[in-house]
Amino acid sequence: MRAAIYCVLMALGRIPFGTVTADHNKGMGMADLVIIGNGVAGTTVARHVRKHSDREITIISSESRHFYSRPALMYVYMGHMKYEHIKPYEDWFWEKNRLDLIFDYVRHIDTEQKKLTLANSNDLHYRQLVLATGSQSNYFGWPGQNLQGVQGLYSLQDLELMERNTRNCRHAVIIGGGLIGVEMAEMLRTRGIEVTFLVREQRYWGNVLPAEEGALVGRHIREHHVNLRENCELAEILGDDDGRVRAVRTKAGEEIACQFVGLTAGVHPNIDLARDTPIAFGRGIRVNTHLETNVADVFACGDCAEIMAGEAERGRVEPLWYTGKMQAEALAQTLVGKRTEYDRGIWFNSAKFFDIEYHTYGLVAAEPRAGERSFYWEHADGKQCMRLVYGEADGVLIGMNSFGIRYRHRVFERWLAEKRTVDYVLTHLDQANFDPEFFRRFESEMVRVYNQNAAKPVTLKRRKVLGIF
Repeated sequence: MRAAIYCVLMALGRIPFGTVTADHNKGMGMADLVIIGNGVAGTTVARHVRKHSDREITIISSESRHFYSRPALMYVYMGHMKYEHIKPYEDWFWEKNRLDLIFDYVRHIDTEQKKLTLANSNDLHYRQLVLATGSQSNYFGWPGQNLQGVQGLYSLQDLELMERNTRNCRHAVIIGGGLIGVEMAEMLRTRGIEVTFLVREQRYWGNVLPAEEGALVGRHIREHHVNLRENCELAEILGDDDGRVRAVRTKAGEEIACQFVGLTAGVHPNIDLARDTPIAFGRGIRVNTHLETNVADVFACGDCAEIMAGEAERGRVEPLWYTGKMQAEALAQTLVGKRTEYDRGIWFNSAKFFDIEYHTYGLVAAEPRAGERSFYWEHADGKQCMRLVYGEADGVLIGMNSFGIRYRHRVFERWLAEKRTVDYVLTHLDQANFDPEFFRRFESEMVRVYNQNAAKPVTLKRRKVLGIF
């Protein structure tokens, strides 16, 4: 399961385990380093600052007293795990590492006085401040979006609300074709709830996946008894006399009865605390590549940050678990006196669509780009596929997608960094396969299909492994 994978990765990274046990709701008056948010970014900053210094560290969170694996929330709902199973840190960790938690909500930041106004605690002054406030679910002003039974899925509170909202649910409608949407569909199906999934694009996740991959995932979603409806856009959400959702209406005029609506049309950076302050923001809280805002002694990292490089008017937002962790590690070095630039390296991502795993390395555009070519292979059963994108002029690998086959992250990362050609990659592709013994291998078939149109055929170099060829 995805949560277990994250825990293994944490262990490999030598991350100590622990969770929050103490809070100080009376306020502390003055604090050295204050971190707002105890998700992966905020907690990683605190852990790495403590690893390299004796600074006083205060964390403020209104979501939970414990750091938990946000991607694993779905498994709690599905009954595969309990909440305590998705906490990567034991309860003794915080006290042992002298990390103070204020379980409260920050209402306002006064950057001139370096003062935080809290909802239920005394004002708190800081010397340095880190904003790690994460993301918020997108709501696009749909009529009826505030009815009971309508919600997004991002936080622990969202999960608790979903438990209540789906208690007597027979039919649910999900709006938006991204990763959260397919996770919510899987969650609901485990409880026998009928699901209609509305996607306004021509294919599932059409702004990320090329047409063939989108079609593969769309078929797989339907095979799991989800009514996936493409080219179908929400017009309004209809309520009953008690203020609870009873149906949705599409822009085509169709009415779909339901007792629950999941709004999963993506997330956006949580910049609420930057409003009404001198802290610059656009899509996110704007920072340079050292994660510094335009205000002295105020920093931001994780989902809430918009990284501005050079003279660009639009920065990049990276709402991923691993990039939040990497940003936090870099920022922690700066906070202990070793000013460090954040370098994400080769882009990658992974996800699961029911029982098909997805991995992407480098850059694979949803639509073909000028100067690029791609090789696409798909197995006859429609459960596995591979795409290699490369330069038209030089054949150098630009990115890859794989579905239903595991490939080694470090191998593809190295090939991309070394600017290996597509011919080289296919010749050595067997070296990257990470599937367990006795799983079927598809590299020979990929090479055979590639050679049908290749100017110069390639030969797969096989490694000696046990497996089914």
